[in-house]
Amino acid sequence: MPPSPGRSGGAQPGRRNRRRRRSLRTVDETSAGGLVVEGAEGLAAIIGRLDRKGRLLWSLPKGHIEAGESAEQTAVREVAEETGIIGRVVAPIGTIDYWFVAGNRRIHKTVHHFLLDAVGGELSDEDVEVTEVAWVPLGELDEILAYADERRLVRRALSLRDGASGGASERLGARPARGSGTEPG
Repeated sequence: MPPSPGRSGGAQPGRRNRRRRRSLRTVDETSAGGLVVEGAEGLAAIIGRLDRKGRLLWSLPKGHIEAGESAEQTAVREVAEETGIIGRVVAPIGTIDYWFVAGNRRIHKTVHHFLLDAVGGELSDEDVEVTEVAWVPLGELDEILAYADERRLVRRALSLRDGASGGASERLGARPARGSGTEPG
């Protein structure tokens, strides 16, 4: 004999399932960051963070825009905080937006990315939000970066640099891997 719909906990015939869905508050967040490049060596400083499954995912440094700060100022500050490298903004390379859920909030995140030239500092993973930092040859970023949108922005940034430098793609792009890729030179 089939179980009674009333006792099984399922919806009774002819009635809708009236389970309440948890209502999420929608929040807009804006961040900035970018691709910081050490020109002489043709290397980019990137960050690694652990995801929920414990996998190390490599990405471009970025963070929240603070009150009174421009997107460019935030990009310079966040690159310095997350990598230890001081950068100078060269050009905007694009904006990425995406959605995710954190706690009881549905977040719409917009991230403004810039191409930056490294002008000082020393590679460091002292930021608590960052697991690792590395100098990576520009030609390897497409294989290493975890997110397709960031890989697309890097390709755009490299074409901007190639155009500005008179076609120095052999200097900026495909370089053989050296050591662990964590330090230049």
